[in-house]
Amino acid sequence: MNETKVKALIALLDDKDSEVVNAVTDNLLQEGLKVIPQLEKAWETTPDEKLQERLENVIHNIQFESTRQSLRKWRKMGAHNVLEGSSYLAQFQFPETSFAVLDEAIEKIREDIWLEIHNNLTALEKVKVLNYVIFDLHKFSRNTHNFYSPQNSYINQVIETRKGNPISLAIVYMSVAQKLDLPIFGVNLPKNFILAYKDEYRQTDSGNEDEDILFYINPYNKGAILGRREIDYFIKQQQLKPDDSFYRTCTNKDIILRLINNLIMSYDKLGFNDKISRLHLLVKDLSL
Repeated sequence: MNETKVKALIALLDDKDSEVVNAVTDNLLQEGLKVIPQLEKAWETTPDEKLQERLENVIHNIQFESTRQSLRKWRKMGAHNVLEGSSYLAQFQFPETSFAVLDEAIEKIREDIWLEIHNNLTALEKVKVLNYVIFDLHKFSRNTHNFYSPQNSYINQVIETRKGNPISLAIVYMSVAQKLDLPIFGVNLPKNFILAYKDEYRQTDSGNEDEDILFYINPYNKGAILGRREIDYFIKQQQLKPDDSFYRTCTNKDIILRLINNLIMSYDKLGFNDKISRLHLLVKDLSL
């Protein structure tokens, strides 16, 4: 659609007939992200508050549909990269978020580690190097002062501020680790989120994944090493009903769903019902 036609549609957003407005809105939504600059320009130049509101709604709807499409495609393609999935989710609030930019930031952390990592190191020694670079050198830490803030679940904000919640810090950690070909994966432990270091040299045929896990890592506590006993104690302390999934690795799709549910909880505390309803749509999309 050319610029003249877009301008004509924008002008019709001011129509008193709701059917006309709805039809125009649908046409603009079909055009997608490429019409947003014109919509934003129209918003900046009009003194009409009602038209501004309608323009805002169209812009937000276009951006949300773009987020949905990106996450759907990520899921259909196998959800292989958790950083990519979390970058698309960040576009829900920060449309300009770029996976390439975030990946470059993670790559810089990897570059500070890879020279220190070699095959002669044990798994524990490798994790100590990761912990030093991520938590001491790059200063990633938990956000204890504003734990329920939505910003803690947006990976672009976590990488920028170096503060996050258990799952967002885990995403940073495992993204760096997997760039180094280290077998570190997420574990969907309720009321926390931890990582598992799997034995890269051992493949069991018993069907018991626990036999492949060497130990667990807690990124929310500067990469502290955990064993099953510590997880048992945590489950008992939190009065959780024991479940095998608390000890086993989860999928990247599970991680993004957990991240979305964190956002739902955060926005519920803030009373942002419109954001909650849209996030539920993302949950539905990823749960297919």
